[in-house]
Amino acid sequence: MMKNNIHVVFGFDMETDVGSFTPYYDGVKNATAPLVELFDKKGIKGTFYYTGDAARRNPESVELVKQSGNEVGCHSLFHETVGDELFPIPGVVPLLPEEVPFRIEKATEWVQQVLGHQPVSFRAPRLWGSTALLNSLEKLNYVSDASYPMYFYRERFVPYHPHKNDWTKEGDMNIVEIPNFADMVMQSNDPGLERDRDQWPLFRTKSADELMKRIDGFVKFLQDRNLPVVLCFYFHPWEFIPIQESYHYGEAKVTPDRFLTLGCGEKAMNEFAILIDRLKDIGSTFHRADEFAGLWSKNSIR
Repeated sequence: MMKNNIHVVFGFDMETDVGSFTPYYDGVKNATAPLVELFDKKGIKGTFYYTGDAARRNPESVELVKQSGNEVGCHSLFHETVGDELFPIPGVVPLLPEEVPFRIEKATEWVQQVLGHQPVSFRAPRLWGSTALLNSLEKLNYVSDASYPMYFYRERFVPYHPHKNDWTKEGDMNIVEIPNFADMVMQSNDPGLERDRDQWPLFRTKSADELMKRIDGFVKFLQDRNLPVVLCFYFHPWEFIPIQESYHYGEAKVTPDRFLTLGCGEKAMNEFAILIDRLKDIGSTFHRADEFAGLWSKNSIR
């Protein structure tokens, strides 16, 4: 592929291990330092989105990210469903729309107490955003949200300023919505949800080079439409440590789908390093989400 003007936003969702399926923070505790060191080695920056609870319980992780020059963002209060549910998860009841502003304020407050200043970038757990969420973030002066799952909505392929009445539509809010890219060229075998278009977590379940095939296809998809190339990725710290295939909690055994745990640990770290190199090879520029939102709002990228 020829070198391109490609903008990359790497984000890590700093949450309990395996999302909502464990109460542990082994990933936050043990993977923050190696990820920050890898970023330093490669000369790139990104955004680490903490739940309020993760920040409170792991202040040393927050401080490490802050001191490294990477961004500390927010990822809800307890990895809860703050937006529109795309599929049901037992025991995880979506917040009522009227509950959302309070929970986002509290999550922001908890991260701020550890960070020392207010976070301005957000990502919803599972990429489940909503209009109520975006209005709450706008009120709190967030500058970026990276919740839009392109694989599901399939309407927004580049960042945009959302509409206050429908977060999936373009409007005049100040906050910048940064879609998480998906393969918009492939034939989906997942009717309705079409999650097989999503780029996560191919880098570890297959390889960085397999993910690059999706990236190359999406870059061409955008260039054929004369659209700017922005690649927003989401990862989790627990992917970079060895993860159990199942957990027992006294009354039940939880065995996450295999794709959630496959390739976690050393393979994930090795493939992630390769992915960075491959993206550099095609001329990518790496951004923190807040920095990217500022450039986008000033029309410096379009």
